[in-house]
Amino acid sequence: MARGVLYPGRHVQVVETARHDPAPDAARFVELYWHVRWRVDAPHDSKVLSYPSVHLVFEEPEPKIYGVVRDLFVRRLEGEGQVLGVKFHPGAFRPFADGPVSAFTDRIVPAAEVFGPEVAEAGRAIMAKRDTADLAGLAEEFVRARLPEPDPVAEDVAGMVERISARPDLFRVDQAAEALHVSTRTLQRLFAEYVGVSPKWVMRRARLQEAATRADAGDAVDWAALARDLGYFDQAHLVRDFTATVGVPPARYARSTD
Repeated sequence: MARGVLYPGRHVQVVETARHDPAPDAARFVELYWHVRWRVDAPHDSKVLSYPSVHLVFEEPEPKIYGVVRDLFVRRLEGEGQVLGVKFHPGAFRPFADGPVSAFTDRIVPAAEVFGPEVAEAGRAIMAKRDTADLAGLAEEFVRARLPEPDPVAEDVAGMVERISARPDLFRVDQAAEALHVSTRTLQRLFAEYVGVSPKWVMRRARLQEAATRADAGDAVDWAALARDLGYFDQAHLVRDFTATVGVPPARYARSTD
């Protein structure tokens, strides 16, 4: 199960997921292709703590660009369907966007606004397939034909996101800037331009994903110890952070993940 998907026990009962790795030239921009199929008798809300990544999603009735969602991402699944997503590395959508990625934050826009009307034709061909490799292959063919020139800054920013996401001891933006050997102002500017969210949001989201992952494991969680491990001042700060985004306290979430 992909990290960040909430209530995974319920999710796997109604949703089938698969992933496909990109070709080497596309891998500078694309992290992976993901394929989701579902068949439900009653509406099901899929909930995700999103990553700081932009996605090109081939779906009905038209392909769309999903910017980074700062709150909880909720997708209602009804009946039967499928989607094929192109997950870009954090920062790597900037060369396609021809403008700050922050313009897409918390927004879903028609993919034609970025890729032109031909994306609709590609979407119809992709949605006509069923096998993950076939869908991903057509999506990659579309993306590879439009690969921009590599942007070294985008690649640097992707590395910054990875590094600060893996450092729970970094809790403030000035700490992150020092660890990355840039000024606080430069770090904030780069993230607004290339990632679409602030460095503080990235650090906070990584902590919430880790807390949810621990809760999903099914083992008893020492929340006070986990709060310390994740760099929180105390357990109360973790509880407030988790509740504000997920909607329930972490202990209650842990009891309802099956």
